[in-house]
Amino acid sequence: MSLGSARAMATPSASLQSAIVRTDSVENVAVSRETVSDGAHNVMDSIDDSSPIARQLANETRRRERLIGRELPKPDRTRIFTVSNQKGGVGKTTTTVNIAAALASAGLNVLVIDIDPQGNASTALGIEHHADVDSIYDVLINDLPLKDVVAPCPDIPNLICAPATIHLAGAEIELVSLVAREQRLRRAIDVYAKEREKNGEGRLDFIFIDCPPSLGLLTVNAFCAASEVLIPIQCEYYALEGLSQLLKNIEMIQKHLNADLVVSTILLTMYDGRTNLAAQVASEVRQHFPDQVLGAVVPRSVRISEAPSYQQTVMTYDPSSSGALSYMEAAAEIAER
Repeated sequence: MSLGSARAMATPSASLQSAIVRTDSVENVAVSRETVSDGAHNVMDSIDDSSPIARQLANETRRRERLIGRELPKPDRTRIFTVSNQKGGVGKTTTTVNIAAALASAGLNVLVIDIDPQGNASTALGIEHHADVDSIYDVLINDLPLKDVVAPCPDIPNLICAPATIHLAGAEIELVSLVAREQRLRRAIDVYAKEREKNGEGRLDFIFIDCPPSLGLLTVNAFCAASEVLIPIQCEYYALEGLSQLLKNIEMIQKHLNADLVVSTILLTMYDGRTNLAAQVASEVRQHFPDQVLGAVVPRSVRISEAPSYQQTVMTYDPSSSGALSYMEAAAEIAER
């Protein structure tokens, strides 16, 4: 959205005001299957397209129409993603839980492994992760089977989570003296996959590993366990500096520990279309990584920020919001690649 368009928002037309009242807010427009099939065009006909808010509303409606009835393909094998960025606050956990939730909502079997000592992914998925709960710490340090740790997400079928607890804060030090310290998570995942097959359970389609914002042994375990890296990048200048260092570290992992690891996906997050900086950062990242950057862009969204306080992802907290729509688009792109 240009600065001139932003100024035009100050005086909405009477027809636009009517549309806003009917939809509560632009971000919370709920376009269901019935709405799209029966009334979407009537709503759109009543909106003055000269307004920036009206154009945004029309754009979101068209994007939702493209997603309705869209079936996501199952991968030929389990795809394991490490969601990583050494810079904090770029949306790693938010991206992990919301893309996982979107894929699971589409009928795919998804596992989220939370190896961040803060346990924010566990919180967002409504999974208990207090100190008395068996967690991924026990898998890495005490060789507890992964099947004894995973718990189902209460809001979304097909989505399970291996939670993190505060004990992970000391795991970096404890891992140093253990045998095959970099491969412990990978082996636990392999054993769990074989146990699921033996028990007649469905194969996992996607595994997402939520990492802490550092390159310690926990993150190294995640890189060794995964075949793909998903990098969320905040649309600000500092994110570009952090990206170059992250790619160097991934290259080191590829050389010495996991030759199969590739940076397959980059997602632009916290995009603010009102600023030139966000557009410049997005353009530069797309120029350098044309094949990795997703077409979907996640905007700054109050709904995305609010959802974890209710122990939910934005996909269940407000599925009609612009943030949920963006993550659904991102999930669809990932599944179809």
